[in-house]
Amino acid sequence: MKTDDLQKLRADRVWLTEGVCDLDEFRTLVEKATDLADYPTADAVEKNVLIYDSRKVKSAIANPAGRRAVLTEICEAFADGPGVLVFKRAYPDTTVIDRASAIFNEIIAEQHRTATGGGDHFAKPGANDRIWNSLEKHCLADPANFAEYYGNVIIALASEAWLGPSYQMTAQVNRVNPGGAAQSAHRDYHLGFQSSEVIEQFPAHVHRLSPVLTLQGAVAHCDMPLESGPTLFLPNSQTYVPGYLALKRQEFRDYFETNHIQLPLEKGDVVFFNPALFHAAGTNRSAGIKRVANLLQVSSAFGRAMETVNRTRMSARLFPALKSLKGNLSQAEIANAVAACAEGYSFPTNLDRDPPVGGLAPKTQAQLMHEALGEGWSDDAFAAALAEQAEKKLS
Repeated sequence: MKTDDLQKLRADRVWLTEGVCDLDEFRTLVEKATDLADYPTADAVEKNVLIYDSRKVKSAIANPAGRRAVLTEICEAFADGPGVLVFKRAYPDTTVIDRASAIFNEIIAEQHRTATGGGDHFAKPGANDRIWNSLEKHCLADPANFAEYYGNVIIALASEAWLGPSYQMTAQVNRVNPGGAAQSAHRDYHLGFQSSEVIEQFPAHVHRLSPVLTLQGAVAHCDMPLESGPTLFLPNSQTYVPGYLALKRQEFRDYFETNHIQLPLEKGDVVFFNPALFHAAGTNRSAGIKRVANLLQVSSAFGRAMETVNRTRMSARLFPALKSLKGNLSQAEIANAVAACAEGYSFPTNLDRDPPVGGLAPKTQAQLMHEALGEGWSDDAFAAALAEQAEKKLS
């Protein structure tokens, strides 16, 4: 085999582009039926989605062997099965939900009074009411209710099934009011928040890695008939490796619009799904239902560096040195030094104070440093901007 052929084959294996996305290949993966016999703990399959009775699940995990079996089943359903699971009556006592809803309503009302609060990554501004970091705000407002709410067995079970122990919980409330527009179809954090140009810079194994770093969930805080716009899902779509790029292409978006499914939910139900599943919040066509879900984003314990590093302090010190080294270091070498020093990723952040501007992610520390270097900022101006940016990220 010629060397150039080998190099192309290797490059095609390692690097994914929008051009490799094939709708026929995608359809072969997503148009398979979910077989209930493969999931003995599940109660039913509806529109290719697995439906679990939470009481049955709790009974099945009463002993170590049963718990292990259920964890295995849920994990495989997220990975190679439909990718989306509904747990009915996960909160049998919905007064816990009602108290949390009251807290969330108070926060939303305060956001309206003060003209604060976040927008939405994937919907038109004003379509929804969003509470960023509802997890912390909930805990501070009513720690006893927080304990009852997050002490939920089903939430812990699904999180552990996909991510293992020591996972990190975060949450954001999404309220879609009557007339609220649907989100655009998307995959979720991490790669799902990036542009095609950025996504194509990551090798294929990272496209496979991104879905196992987080798990998405939603707690229904009210009954959600179809007219209220519960989430649109495309079962099995998480299995398509180039899917982060595919959703940038119109033919895949059109396919989603034609083939997605919706299921009604009841207050106290919980949905969990693989973050790589194609999905979108639906349009609320109801006359008076304010559709409220607490969106759970659970992260792997391994999504962290080994050491604590004060990158703000480092960046302030490095900036004058880089200015003095212009002409001695190439632009590529300066960029490499910035990458070793400054935070190159937008998250985690406080999305109330540090919202995305002109995209899906806020400006990074590294981007700020490149901007300052390019525009010739003074040391003091850059240090002040660094401090302001760091302050915005605090909860």
